[in-house]
Amino acid sequence: MKSKGHWLYRMTALTWWLGFVVVFAGTPAKRPNILLIHCHDLGQYLHCYGVKTVQSPNLDALAGEGVRFERSFCTNPGCSPSRASIFTGRYPHSHGVMGLCHANFAWDLNPDEKHMAQILRDAGYATAAVGVIHETASGYQRCGYERYLSPVLAKPAADAAIGLLREFRDKPDKPFFLCVGFLEPHRLSYKQPAWPGALPGDCSFPGPALQPDDSLGVEMPGYLRDTDGTRRELAGLQGAIRHMDTQAGRLLAALKENGLASDTLTIFTTDHGVAMPRSKGALYDPGVQVAFMLQLPSRPGWHGGVVRSEMICNIDYLPTILDLVGVPIPANVQGRSFAPLLDGKTYQPNGEIFAELNYHDYYDPRRSIRTETHKLIVNFTTAPAFMDPSQSWRPSSDTVVPPNHAMAYHPHVELFDLTEDPWEQNDLAQKPAFAAVRDDLLKRLHQHLVETKDPILQGAITSPQHRRAVEILESGTVLPEQRRVIKAD
Repeated sequence: MKSKGHWLYRMTALTWWLGFVVVFAGTPAKRPNILLIHCHDLGQYLHCYGVKTVQSPNLDALAGEGVRFERSFCTNPGCSPSRASIFTGRYPHSHGVMGLCHANFAWDLNPDEKHMAQILRDAGYATAAVGVIHETASGYQRCGYERYLSPVLAKPAADAAIGLLREFRDKPDKPFFLCVGFLEPHRLSYKQPAWPGALPGDCSFPGPALQPDDSLGVEMPGYLRDTDGTRRELAGLQGAIRHMDTQAGRLLAALKENGLASDTLTIFTTDHGVAMPRSKGALYDPGVQVAFMLQLPSRPGWHGGVVRSEMICNIDYLPTILDLVGVPIPANVQGRSFAPLLDGKTYQPNGEIFAELNYHDYYDPRRSIRTETHKLIVNFTTAPAFMDPSQSWRPSSDTVVPPNHAMAYHPHVELFDLTEDPWEQNDLAQKPAFAAVRDDLLKRLHQHLVETKDPILQGAITSPQHRRAVEILESGTVLPEQRRVIKAD
């Protein structure tokens, strides 16, 4: 027969063990860190996305170790609106950034919009940003960043971000959200261009102190004509991308060297397509397809060289991140989390992707719907067929369609069969055989605009420049700060 003391000992031990289990089970696991790297004007122009003449070994390695989405899209082919969608999970006509944020363009987030950094900061994250912040005109604190380091060029931005990683390594008491924005491969202006016919300030690729790269040749995309000018531009673009990839590689290496990689969700993406004609500033796929890859080694399904073919949009990034870290998703978020997809749970893929353009260099309101097989675009003005993103007095590159863009203007509606015509060269909107497809997509697009309360349905959208011009007229004076020079975005 066991003694009373023996039973008392066993009961005490059991009580201690149960208490330990309860306390341990009730302690939330440490949330992963988040490193979000983004750049300007890249689209999917990387080797891992099939452009064989681009040298991007570091981002290719991230894709090879992580998860790459081969059909990722943005809401807008302009810089500020697309970034604001990334950080709010909402369409441009909903979050308020319907054009560029800098200088006299002056678009900004609606006052009640919540930025990703605000949400994560309020959830206990240390938040910091380096480089490009282009989704607000109100500064980094409006976004919720506690710290901001200003270098935007890829090399000094990577240096600054590496320094912050070392600081985060030495303060492991709370998770961090670090957002790093590289300017390259955006066009950079030359004070004294070296090619014939160029004017001072020309913004042809790759930029001062950078070298073009055609060591593997130049792969001509199907929407551009194979000319000397196009080849020179693409070689310059490839050089700018190679440089940006090198700096991204340094940052990714530092994440590993500081022992942070396994518990960090690393994301790489961009705002929209490359700064070539009929890409940036246009709703065709080259303008709205974007690179998107991520890696979280500590979570199954979020690494391992996986390639996902489901269509996602950059409004889906925010809810996915919040879903992962266990933070409630704001009710007004219009994107959908794809965390269940990566976790192997039930997930209904997007059946359509919506995109829009309002203002970039000028007012060019357009709306589009893309399905697995077709793209429909509605144009609200008779603007030129596409917005020129060259930032040069005369573009060096030429399109296949239209053959003379100076004499081509928007029709009301465009329709493309993406299966037969992936470069969107053959407009089918007026073809009787495609009337049923066209009319179905028109109804679906209209329903989306109604449901999201798109102001385009009420008439032309007024820009901050317009509103300020009216104020100047009414006041009868121009203050010095209103004479700012509009710089390249």
